Amino acid sequence: MLLLCLLPTLWMTRLQQQRLQAEQDEAFGKIIERSHAALLSQLDTCDLLVRSVQTLFLTSDMVTETELDHLYANLQPRRHLPSLQALAYSELEAGGDGDRFITTWVVPREGNQRLIGLDISTQPANLRAAELSRDTDEAVMSAPFRLAQLDHTGESAEGVTLRLPIYTAGAPPVDIRERRRRIVGSLAVSLQVSSLIEWALPADARDGLHVMVRDVTGAAPAMLYDSHPQLSFPAPEETVAGHTRDGRAVRSVDVVHGGRAWRMRVAQLTPPRAVSAWRDTVLIPGIVISLLLSLLVGSLASTRRRALDLGWQLSQRHRESEERFRALTELLPALVVLSDANSGRIHYANQAARDRLGGNVGERTLQDLIEDHELRARLSMPDSSGCQGVEAQLRTGEKRSFWASVSITLVELDGRRMWLMVANDISEQRQLTELLSYQASHDTLTELFNRREFERRLDRVRAEVASGGPVGALFYIDLDQFKLINDTSGHIAGDQLLAQLAMVMREQLRGEDVLARLGGDEFGVLVSDVHNRAGAEEVGERLRRHIDGYVFVWEQRSFTITASIGVVMIEHADTSLDDLLTQADTACYIAKESGRNRVHFYSAMDDDATRRQSEMEWANRLRWAVDEHLLLLKYQEVWPLAAPRDGGPRIEVLLRFRGDNGRQVVPGAFLPAAERYGLMPMIDRWVIETVIANFDRLHPSGTGLKMATINLSGASIEDNALADHILALIDRHRVDPSRICFEITETVAVRNLSHVVRLIERLRAIGCSFALDDFGAGMSSFGYLKNLPVDIIKIDGSFIRDMLIDPMSEAIVRAVCDIGHQRGLKVVAEWVNDPQVAEALVELGVDYGQGFALHEPEYVTFHGDAA
Repeated sequence: MLLLCLLPTLWMTRLQQQRLQAEQDEAFGKIIERSHAALLSQLDTCDLLVRSVQTLFLTSDMVTETELDHLYANLQPRRHLPSLQALAYSELEAGGDGDRFITTWVVPREGNQRLIGLDISTQPANLRAAELSRDTDEAVMSAPFRLAQLDHTGESAEGVTLRLPIYTAGAPPVDIRERRRRIVGSLAVSLQVSSLIEWALPADARDGLHVMVRDVTGAAPAMLYDSHPQLSFPAPEETVAGHTRDGRAVRSVDVVHGGRAWRMRVAQLTPPRAVSAWRDTVLIPGIVISLLLSLLVGSLASTRRRALDLGWQLSQRHRESEERFRALTELLPALVVLSDANSGRIHYANQAARDRLGGNVGERTLQDLIEDHELRARLSMPDSSGCQGVEAQLRTGEKRSFWASVSITLVELDGRRMWLMVANDISEQRQLTELLSYQASHDTLTELFNRREFERRLDRVRAEVASGGPVGALFYIDLDQFKLINDTSGHIAGDQLLAQLAMVMREQLRGEDVLARLGGDEFGVLVSDVHNRAGAEEVGERLRRHIDGYVFVWEQRSFTITASIGVVMIEHADTSLDDLLTQADTACYIAKESGRNRVHFYSAMDDDATRRQSEMEWANRLRWAVDEHLLLLKYQEVWPLAAPRDGGPRIEVLLRFRGDNGRQVVPGAFLPAAERYGLMPMIDRWVIETVIANFDRLHPSGTGLKMATINLSGASIEDNALADHILALIDRHRVDPSRICFEITETVAVRNLSHVVRLIERLRAIGCSFALDDFGAGMSSFGYLKNLPVDIIKIDGSFIRDMLIDPMSEAIVRAVCDIGHQRGLKVVAEWVNDPQVAEALVELGVDYGQGFALHEPEYVTFHGDAA
């Protein structure tokens, strides 16, 4: 009988031992889970910080260093990220030997001076993160490397960076090719990795456990953190089923963020208290029960007393279990509340709940704690199952409220239905989110809406008009001569003026009207329900008058300023958002061209608007012309006339554009737009680089080519770096400089005389030649010829064309030829389109001729089939 009673007891003892061991392992696992969650939270905070700064760059056309300082001061990131070293911006610099990212801005500056001017290509891990973020448009974490900053010991600490790319304004790039083309810079936060990990770990993990973190992304793991470097960590072969031979628990968990994996291994420093069958299980009570049952037959009188003793022991066990539960919840940082499901009366609140909700929380009901009426009503429903992860406001004892993430579930204890609420205070996260939301939609200087938010609201008004809503109006405001104030009084004065004018304009608008800063000194106004053009004109004139009448005072100086305003009526459902903005910009441009300080309404029938629209379309096409391979080169031979042949052929390189369906477009159609929108330096550089890199493949004569002439625009002449770039190309491709001639027009030479002379002298010093084109077309040609060290003059084609029928043209050609020869220069005649003209030029002694009568342009040989 005794043996039969002991067998179940032994079986239950074994089960209890296993359960207690499982509880110990579970407690150990929860510490690891909290450590894992805390480390991920730190990395997510880093991600949020760098994305907030990326938002500033994407929403502002011109981010200043002051704006970056203000954003950093507002966010106070080191409160949440003590391991933060720096927030930095690296600007992309394209060069002949490859692109580089140069660090230009950094906050805070104290302790980070070494970062200014840092080329991150000197830090391969950092550069790799920048390139991966550029290609994926995602936050990317670098491999660990030595930071440039020095710690308190004077040594560089191990760290990582989290990077995001900055692209040019516009829609997000859709593929890797577009991302690489539009990249302009890279944002990064740098973190001291050991400090990051140590600060993130809970106190019980740092003090009672051996924690080791390694970066295991690559083939060779890198050590990031070791809480007890003096101790050896248990090797994998020394563990069985997650425990060492002496009973210590060992676990591993991977932290994956920003494309990298960190492996956190955690081991107990000392073995836990062994589970005793005698002390921790029901073995003794079981034996007692077994003895009682075995003696039941022989001792009925003592059975009742023994049964009572056994009941007391079981009750004591229950109380101890409840006390352990309370001790555990008291230590939790989360708010834990247990209340009656029927009455709502609170039966238990842990220490965190008492601290946050008030010491009298036990006198209240669960419904009293919840501010949200919907959630309170849900808990009152008979079939309610609670909620999971709901953001709601909870009330404190002082009738204040705070935001919390709330989970409520129904549990049954001692036969009673109870609500168990677990909540986490998220007030700081909400404030940070609201701050970031505001900064993402507002301009930091004027506190007006930014361009992104303005476009969103404009799209909403456009959709309302498309669905039958009232007519609206879009105003594009550009301040006149604003650059003058910046140049004479500084950017601080300019910023103050913009902030004050924002207030002036806001006072002239209704509460529902939208005013935004679109970038620089440009503002946008969106007026809905304006009825007709007369109403829009009244608004525009009111804004213009008040801007014109405002006197800006700065350091005992006063300024007046005017504005050019372009207006577009929002009245057609088929007008896209981009079209509206383009039309408003065109109208503003025409207002400036017409004399400034005026309001101009866009009209598709306006010749100026049509020309402006055509130029803008060409400008947009030309910006991508190089990447899309739309630019082509032709050559036209320059033939000797009176001059003897001096070797191989001479050519002039001509630029063409590949239009729709492969149609060839001549320069006169697209170069005016390129000059107006500042695209000529890009085009000139492409021509120079392409010609020099393929010099012996320009003409069928190959290496026998005597000379190739390249045209330079006025904008390129003003580029101080152009000469260095040309010299580097000539040296890299080993082209004889005497075979290269650069051609500038007379008007460019007169307008930029000092720049032209410096450029000519540097390139002629190595053997290059220079030609002065369109000679004779200007009023001061002969006077300037004395000061220009050129080798060739090209007579303007209008004189060549008319020389057989116009004696004055013939006299000018003769005079130019004589003066050129007196100066020792070669003379070239352009537009030789008639054999009789060629014969006349020979009689006058002109050295070379160029025109259709001598040679029609052909594609250069290395893409001769492009047509």
